[in-house]
Amino acid sequence: MNSLDWAVLIGYFGVMVAIGLWSHKRVDNVSDFFTAGGKMPWWLSGISHHMSGYSAVMFTGYAGIAYQYGVTSFVTWSLPIAIGIGIGAKLFAPRLNRLRSRLHVASPLEYLKSRYNIQTQQALAWSGLLLKIVDVGAKWAAIATLLSVFTGISITQGIFITGAITAVYCTVGGLWADALTELGQFIIQLFAGLAMLVIAMNELGGFSSLWTVWDKLPEGHTDPTAGPYTVTFLLAYLFIKTFEYNGGMWNQAQRYMATDSARSATRSARLSAILWLVWPVVLFFPMWVAPLLVEAKKPDASDSYALMTEQLLPHGLLGLVVVGFFSHTMAMCSSDANAIAAVFTRDIAPVFSKAARTWDNRSGLLAARLSTLAFLGLSMALATQINSPTFKDIISVVIKWVAGLMGPIAIPFMLGLLRTFRRSGPTAALTSWAAGLLAFFFTNYNFDGSVKTDVALQYQVALPLAISLVLYIVIGFIRPEDTPERDAIIDKVNWGDGDEDEDGPAPASGAAIPAQGSPTGSPVPDGTKD
Repeated sequence: MNSLDWAVLIGYFGVMVAIGLWSHKRVDNVSDFFTAGGKMPWWLSGISHHMSGYSAVMFTGYAGIAYQYGVTSFVTWSLPIAIGIGIGAKLFAPRLNRLRSRLHVASPLEYLKSRYNIQTQQALAWSGLLLKIVDVGAKWAAIATLLSVFTGISITQGIFITGAITAVYCTVGGLWADALTELGQFIIQLFAGLAMLVIAMNELGGFSSLWTVWDKLPEGHTDPTAGPYTVTFLLAYLFIKTFEYNGGMWNQAQRYMATDSARSATRSARLSAILWLVWPVVLFFPMWVAPLLVEAKKPDASDSYALMTEQLLPHGLLGLVVVGFFSHTMAMCSSDANAIAAVFTRDIAPVFSKAARTWDNRSGLLAARLSTLAFLGLSMALATQINSPTFKDIISVVIKWVAGLMGPIAIPFMLGLLRTFRRSGPTAALTSWAAGLLAFFFTNYNFDGSVKTDVALQYQVALPLAISLVLYIVIGFIRPEDTPERDAIIDKVNWGDGDEDEDGPAPASGAAIPAQGSPTGSPVPDGTKD
């Protein structure tokens, strides 16, 4: 990188900070900070949902998969995500929006203390928080790895730079800042991705390379599944990502909650699904043809895309592509930080602190911002250890840890929204959660903590979710725990399905809505109107 590339990069960071400062005036209370006050346009929510779903791991770990195995990187990654979000557009998106509009919550997990009990809420909150620290740590490590390739600075320095910039705008402006910066990041990535696509095609003979290059690539490069990414893995991944990208990743749930209506949330999800179907193809094509353009130096080929950009792009444009790398990581990490802050301040803190149950707007906002900074700091610290023997490498953290552990956390949260599973109560939720976590450990590790090497990847990531799902359903039938209060919560979230006026007032109900911050989940009369 030369001075022109640095100018582009520094200018990008400046714009991100400026957006955060501008968004600050739109944040008056905790609801604004965590759910944009329910005023976010559906198209902005959809773009934000898409951008917050992947990071620089796309240009490191998945670039390595594309380099080694070809189109399976799309078929077994972004395609199942697109299908999963499409499924959730009507199944989950409108219900998540009604959590805010009808139950008046600011955190995705707030409803769990009345849907199940406080113990279930705390179990999911704490385990999800710890998992996200690891997940976001992997994202910081990925972007710092790329930055070290281009600039020569250490990975620790790269983690600190990107984390500090992200901390400024997401703690000042909340979800509004996240969404608006993600819109800007999407526009930047659009230009950078198209530029890389055009230059790669020119190197290989022009536009016709889109269909003439395939017989020149390594054998099996066009196979839809290859290596450890088998058909079984694809099906398991589709199952996992349907839960994860429809709200199991709490930052994704926030995007649906932030829209003005259930109908808008559905439109937001459909836009995100289309983007996941189309845009990754543009990004992946240069990665697929990379074996014809560069020789990767790392065994996993995670450096292939960075080497290709250095070799092919002129200065200035190189800086723009590097900005594109940053845009994805900063989008995901800032949105995760906001979601974790919501869960901590709205679900965890009130259980342990009497003062937290009576925070006014000023105190609540201060707590939200401080918890955002704390989460970012912890994830950045962990990022410096992401290549240690415990975590092995970046891509194993993202694929194995997140995919394997997300299911047991997401199952009670997501299925608890649906009428079909109203019989499943606290026993089903906690048992399925605990069994899923144990299944992850025993399929990945021996009793002494050493890593198992004889279990296929698809079973490592799929078994925890499958076990959680089966137990959640079966225990619900064996030991039903539906009560009038729990049924009333489910009815409020589901009322309107199939009706034209689904965003109108919900029918009057004798349901009790839990008091905000109540550590016991004890109800208070619901005097609100939808």
